[in-house]
Amino acid sequence: MYEVIPAVANPPRHQDEHVIYRQYLDAVGLQGLASAEAAGLHTSEWYALSLITFRGGLSSGELATRTGLTTGATTRLIDRLEKAGFARRAADPRDRRRVIVEPVPDALDRIESVVGPARRHLAEVLAHYTPEQREVLFDYFARAAPAFRAATEEIRASTTDSRRRPGRKP
Repeated sequence: MYEVIPAVANPPRHQDEHVIYRQYLDAVGLQGLASAEAAGLHTSEWYALSLITFRGGLSSGELATRTGLTTGATTRLIDRLEKAGFARRAADPRDRRRVIVEPVPDALDRIESVVGPARRHLAEVLAHYTPEQREVLFDYFARAAPAFRAATEEIRASTTDSRRRPGRKP
């Protein structure tokens, strides 16, 4: 179903950095697709579930903003996560008018069973690096995440107008 690109034990140092980086991004994307599929979810549902488990819960508005979905699409997404037994709506303890979408307790175990193989394989990779090298890697992750989010926002902003149907108001 998915093309598996074999790992290279010792990748050539002179290989084009772009190719290596692209293979890395493809592998991460493929792992995300496989994880969503293993959980019985669509990729947008898997991403939303990741957001609410990482944050411990989000309002539907916050979830819509972070996923880039409309509020209506987000409501349907939350409905599907509830039906699949991964999330529930709960009253916000600080503001009873707001609803928070939070993971159900056993969802974390179900998620861990899906992401466990990736965690294990990445731990094996990281074990080959010194603490100083891991510090550089995690510095990269910390800096790259906001860069990817900024790029995502630029893409969304540039495609919003082109996707708007003729005759619809902005």
